[in-house]
Amino acid sequence: MSEIGAGLVVLLGVARGDTDAGGDRLATKIAALRIFENEEGKFDRSLLDVNGDALVVSQFTLIADTQKGNRPSFSDAAAPEEAELRYDRFCEALVGQGVDVARGAFGAKMAVELVNDGPVTIVLG
Repeated sequence: MSEIGAGLVVLLGVARGDTDAGGDRLATKIAALRIFENEEGKFDRSLLDVNGDALVVSQFTLIADTQKGNRPSFSDAAAPEEAELRYDRFCEALVGQGVDVARGAFGAKMAVELVNDGPVTIVLG
């Protein structure tokens, strides 16, 4: 079981064609994104500024295509072997940015609990 204190839950979807370079850019962006409040209540502090942690959970269902019919298609998701490599690389890149990272179990069915402290949920691509 993985657990973090204050920080971010990162649901990571890996699509076919995603690259290590893209994952590295995403890790850099997440570490520096100013989405935590300063003393005046303005979003002006990053995960690094608040010394926050990240719980990174692989979530292939984020790659769902729902354009046709009522059953989502996951054909654009990376194959599990590729996705796991990209997931590991992303986690390592986030650690390289100075963020403490806890990981979900890749490919496992998990129950994830979080306390969403504020109105911030952001989709990054």
